[in-house]
Amino acid sequence: MTNHVSPQEALIFVMVMASAVDNAMAETELVRIGQLIDILPVFDDFEKEDLLEVSQRCAKILAGPEGLDIALETIRDALPEWLHETAYALAVEIVAVDLSVKREELRLLQLLRDRFGLDKLTCAALERSASARYRRS
Repeated sequence: MTNHVSPQEALIFVMVMASAVDNAMAETELVRIGQLIDILPVFDDFEKEDLLEVSQRCAKILAGPEGLDIALETIRDALPEWLHETAYALAVEIVAVDLSVKREELRLLQLLRDRFGLDKLTCAALERSASARYRRS
Protein backbone atom coordinates (compact mmCIF):
# COMPACT_ATOMS: atom_id res chain seq x y z
CA MET A 1 0.00 0.00 0.00
CA THR A 2 1.35 3.41 -0.94
CA ASN A 3 0.88 6.79 0.63
CA HIS A 4 -0.97 9.45 -1.32
CA VAL A 5 1.13 12.49 -2.14
CA SER A 6 0.78 15.28 -4.70
CA PRO A 7 3.17 15.50 -7.65
CA GLN A 8 4.96 18.43 -5.97
CA GLU A 9 5.31 16.46 -2.75
CA ALA A 10 6.68 13.51 -4.74
CA LEU A 11 9.33 15.78 -6.27
CA ILE A 12 10.26 16.93 -2.77
CA PHE A 13 10.44 13.27 -1.69
CA VAL A 14 12.94 12.69 -4.51
CA MET A 15 15.13 15.59 -3.35
CA VAL A 16 14.94 14.54 0.31
CA MET A 17 15.88 10.98 -0.63
CA ALA A 18 18.81 12.22 -2.72
CA SER A 19 20.00 14.25 0.24
CA ALA A 20 19.46 11.54 2.86
CA VAL A 21 20.61 8.45 0.96
CA ASP A 22 24.20 8.76 2.22
CA ASN A 23 22.94 9.15 5.83
CA ALA A 24 24.07 12.78 5.94
CA MET A 25 21.80 15.61 4.84
CA ALA A 26 24.36 18.30 4.08
CA GLU A 27 23.47 21.93 4.65
CA THR A 28 24.30 22.70 1.00
CA GLU A 29 21.76 20.09 -0.10
CA LEU A 30 19.03 21.43 2.17
CA VAL A 31 19.66 25.00 1.01
CA ARG A 32 19.52 23.87 -2.62
CA ILE A 33 16.18 22.10 -2.06
CA GLY A 34 14.74 25.37 -0.73
CA GLN A 35 16.20 27.34 -3.65
CA LEU A 36 14.75 24.94 -6.21
CA ILE A 37 11.32 25.16 -4.62
CA ASP A 38 11.60 28.97 -4.78
CA ILE A 39 12.62 29.19 -8.45
CA LEU A 40 11.14 26.27 -10.38
CA PRO A 41 7.73 26.73 -12.03
CA VAL A 42 6.64 23.22 -11.02
CA PHE A 43 6.54 24.47 -7.40
CA ASP A 44 4.71 27.75 -8.13
CA ASP A 45 1.65 26.86 -6.05
CA PHE A 46 3.48 24.87 -3.36
CA GLU A 47 3.32 26.42 0.10
CA LYS A 48 6.94 26.50 1.24
CA GLU A 49 5.93 26.39 4.89
CA ASP A 50 4.79 22.80 4.17
CA LEU A 51 8.33 21.73 3.26
CA LEU A 52 9.28 20.48 6.72
CA GLU A 53 6.09 18.39 7.07
CA VAL A 54 6.53 16.87 3.59
CA SER A 55 10.19 16.09 4.34
CA GLN A 56 9.22 14.45 7.64
CA ARG A 57 6.59 12.29 5.89
CA CYS A 58 9.25 11.13 3.44
CA ALA A 59 11.67 10.36 6.29
CA LYS A 60 8.96 8.39 8.12
CA ILE A 61 8.30 6.26 5.04
CA LEU A 62 12.04 5.67 4.52
CA ALA A 63 12.47 4.62 8.15
CA GLY A 64 9.76 1.97 7.91
CA PRO A 65 9.95 -1.61 6.66
CA GLU A 66 10.84 -1.68 2.95
CA GLY A 67 10.99 2.11 3.18
CA LEU A 68 13.02 2.75 0.04
CA ASP A 69 10.77 0.60 -2.14
CA ILE A 70 7.62 2.14 -0.68
CA ALA A 71 8.97 5.66 -1.15
CA LEU A 72 9.92 4.92 -4.77
CA GLU A 73 6.47 3.45 -5.47
CA THR A 74 4.80 6.42 -3.79
CA ILE A 75 6.80 8.79 -5.97
CA ARG A 76 6.13 6.88 -9.18
CA ASP A 77 2.41 6.64 -8.44
CA ALA A 78 2.17 10.37 -7.70
CA LEU A 79 4.07 11.65 -10.73
CA PRO A 80 2.61 11.90 -14.20
CA GLU A 81 5.02 10.51 -16.79
CA TRP A 82 5.92 13.98 -18.05
CA LEU A 83 7.48 14.75 -14.62
CA HIS A 84 9.71 11.66 -14.49
CA GLU A 85 12.64 13.45 -16.13
CA THR A 86 12.07 16.43 -13.84
CA ALA A 87 12.24 14.15 -10.80
CA TYR A 88 15.48 12.61 -12.03
CA ALA A 89 16.94 16.05 -12.78
CA LEU A 90 16.09 17.21 -9.25
CA ALA A 91 17.75 14.13 -7.74
CA VAL A 92 20.87 14.75 -9.83
CA GLU A 93 20.88 18.39 -8.77
CA ILE A 94 20.85 17.50 -5.07
CA VAL A 95 23.47 14.77 -5.52
CA ALA A 96 25.77 17.15 -7.42
CA VAL A 97 25.50 20.20 -5.16
CA ASP A 98 28.09 19.03 -2.62
CA LEU A 99 30.60 18.18 -5.39
CA SER A 100 30.97 14.60 -4.15
CA VAL A 101 28.92 11.73 -5.53
CA LYS A 102 28.83 8.71 -3.24
CA ARG A 103 28.03 5.09 -4.07
CA GLU A 104 24.65 5.29 -2.31
CA GLU A 105 23.72 8.33 -4.37
CA LEU A 106 24.64 6.55 -7.60
CA ARG A 107 22.51 3.61 -6.53
CA LEU A 108 19.52 5.88 -5.87
CA LEU A 109 19.90 7.47 -9.31
CA GLN A 110 19.95 3.97 -10.86
CA LEU A 111 16.79 3.03 -8.94
CA LEU A 112 15.06 6.20 -10.16
CA ARG A 113 16.14 5.56 -13.76
CA ASP A 114 14.78 2.02 -13.57
CA ARG A 115 11.56 2.92 -11.73
CA PHE A 116 10.76 5.68 -14.23
CA GLY A 117 11.98 3.78 -17.29
CA LEU A 118 14.17 6.70 -18.33
CA ASP A 119 16.42 6.69 -21.35
CA LYS A 120 20.13 6.36 -20.49
CA LEU A 121 21.15 9.15 -22.87
CA THR A 122 18.65 11.57 -21.34
CA CYS A 123 19.92 10.70 -17.86
CA ALA A 124 23.53 11.13 -18.96
CA ALA A 125 22.69 14.57 -20.36
CA LEU A 126 21.01 15.61 -17.10
CA GLU A 127 24.00 14.34 -15.10
CA ARG A 128 26.49 16.12 -17.36
CA SER A 129 24.52 19.36 -17.13
CA ALA A 130 24.54 19.28 -13.31
CA SER A 131 28.25 18.47 -13.32
CA ALA A 132 28.92 21.49 -15.54
CA ARG A 133 26.86 23.80 -13.30
CA TYR A 134 28.77 22.89 -10.16
CA ARG A 135 32.26 22.78 -11.68
CA ARG A 136 34.77 25.03 -9.95
CA SER A 137 37.46 27.00 -11.70
